[in-house]
Amino acid sequence: MSITIDSARNIFPNTLSADVVPATIARFKQLSAEDQLAWTWFAYLEMGKTITVAAPGAASMQFAEGTLQQIRQMSFQEQSQAMIDLANNADTPVCRAYAIWSPNIKLGFWYQLGQWMDQGVVAPIPAGYQLSANAMAVLDAVKSLDPGQQITVLRNAVLDMGYDTAKLGEYTRISEPMGAPKAASQRSNVTIQGIDNPTVLEYMNNLNANDFEALIKLFVPDGALQPPFQRPVVGKENIFRFFQEECQNLNLLPERGVAEPADDGYTQVKVTGKVQTPWFGASVGMNMAWRFLITPDGKIFFVAIDLLASPKELLNLVR
Repeated sequence: MSITIDSARNIFPNTLSADVVPATIARFKQLSAEDQLAWTWFAYLEMGKTITVAAPGAASMQFAEGTLQQIRQMSFQEQSQAMIDLANNADTPVCRAYAIWSPNIKLGFWYQLGQWMDQGVVAPIPAGYQLSANAMAVLDAVKSLDPGQQITVLRNAVLDMGYDTAKLGEYTRISEPMGAPKAASQRSNVTIQGIDNPTVLEYMNNLNANDFEALIKLFVPDGALQPPFQRPVVGKENIFRFFQEECQNLNLLPERGVAEPADDGYTQVKVTGKVQTPWFGASVGMNMAWRFLITPDGKIFFVAIDLLASPKELLNLVR
């Protein structure tokens, strides 16, 4: 039986991903627009008690500056409506601008609005405001997650706000300029207990060095990368765009792994470890697994990136 992307997705099927994350996001999306905004505000306040955000330097916020200043100059009523419009996916200039930003710019936008709300520059949550029972239940669910899972929920909660890009026709996504790869003197090589596969090691080392040009050369032309809780990104051009928009300045800390022969001379490799993001720095490491399917000539046909269910899963290397 020939290898396909669908069959590749099933390697190491016992990997326990944090299904509570998409479930919590789904509950968030069922809230009203007003509740979503209030929840986002309370969630940011709650996160701030335990997790230090490394923003705003984590994103190139000059791309959002015009929209931020436009909102800053509105009346409180207009500001509240603009934010409700974002949650409602309305067709407004602000929602259209927001829709084509990269995830980091969207995060930076809400981080700045949160700071301005705290300072009274942007319409704050009214004094004594109480979350609805449904919104409080979603907030309580987030509080029970580990920090890496909380980050993922907060990030995904704001990604789909703004106008629906499927209705935009042709557009160009606005993302941070791709920085230069780290100089050779600034690079360090990872070591992974149980793994000596050079392709997997190069993947980790090149990603840590922001060397996406070298990284994409590890993939076959029709290869695929599956981000957490998403469909696979297929083809080198699309994978390269994903690296540029979502993977700059990550710090991968792989710990251990296992390699096994697969059908047709392929090799399947599972690695577990942590990832630190520029948004939350070294204070938070997300527990991750990488599931690779490597071709007989050492190229990446498929890699799945999984946010793990628990720290215990870091040790789970069984098929």
